[in-house]
Amino acid sequence: MSILNNSRLLPVFILAAILLSGCINEQKPEEKVYDVLEKVVEKEKDFEKQQEPLVKLETREKQLYDKIINLGMKDFEEIKKLSDEASAIVVQRKEHMEKEQKSILASKKEFESLSPVIEEIESQKLKDRAKELQEIMMDRYKIHDTLYQDYSNALQLDKELYAMFKKEDLTLDQLENQISKINEMYEKILSSNKQFNEKTKEYNEAKLDFYKEAGLEINTKE
Repeated sequence: MSILNNSRLLPVFILAAILLSGCINEQKPEEKVYDVLEKVVEKEKDFEKQQEPLVKLETREKQLYDKIINLGMKDFEEIKKLSDEASAIVVQRKEHMEKEQKSILASKKEFESLSPVIEEIESQKLKDRAKELQEIMMDRYKIHDTLYQDYSNALQLDKELYAMFKKEDLTLDQLENQISKINEMYEKILSSNKQFNEKTKEYNEAKLDFYKEAGLEINTKE
């Protein structure tokens, strides 16, 4: 699904001098946390790559939908042609969505390796910060699960709509009912999408706070 830019996890870099201080061969728990969290960023790179093509596909599909609606039943052959094109775009959107979901699941699997590392942290204050960070991210994954399911349902409804447009006996009631279901689903998607973006921003801020609390000298990359 197309996600706004602040859905992106921010990569953070720790200055080498900090990492190499003390025993070279022994990582502190805080540094292990850093390693895991930055690997999570890498796992979501494919997620980011899906956003631009999805937006383009959604925009093109909307243009086709508007053309179909404006034609009414005046040119049924043209409606069928446009419906086939729009239906093909739905298939492409699904392919991008599946890649997005795969990336998020890989990110989640990597992130779940954080739990035993957190327990190694000696400072209770820092450990609490890490657990708070962990809770925020797990909430983010739950929200994305909802987004994925709702977007999947929306794609199915879109596909059904374009099949309906190809029926000469389509009634206004049938059309209005289908469009109503689609609008309702996309309202849910927009709401969850907003929550996902907010949770991503919250996570990025909490991650930086953890690094600072741990005394790790950092710089960010936009």
